[in-house]
Amino acid sequence: MQIEYSKNAVKYINAADKQTKKRLKEAIEKVPFGDIKKLQGIDNGYRLRVGDLRVLFSIEDDRIYIDNIIPRGQAYKRL
Repeated sequence: MQIEYSKNAVKYINAADKQTKKRLKEAIEKVPFGDIKKLQGIDNGYRLRVGDLRVLFSIEDDRIYIDNIIPRGQAYKRL
């Protein structure tokens, strides 16, 4: 599967510390597996839990589009 990142996701990853970057990279590369749940009310919307962070993404055809990476407390307020 091909993985594409939004500007917001790239901005968060670049600002994160080295350990967080490593955890995010490993979790995103294993996307069909892991703590993934479908988001209600959003077509093709999913979330991946990485510690206290939430990776919001969608799957279309053979492509994974990472919409945003945000802390847990803010993740569901923006939906």
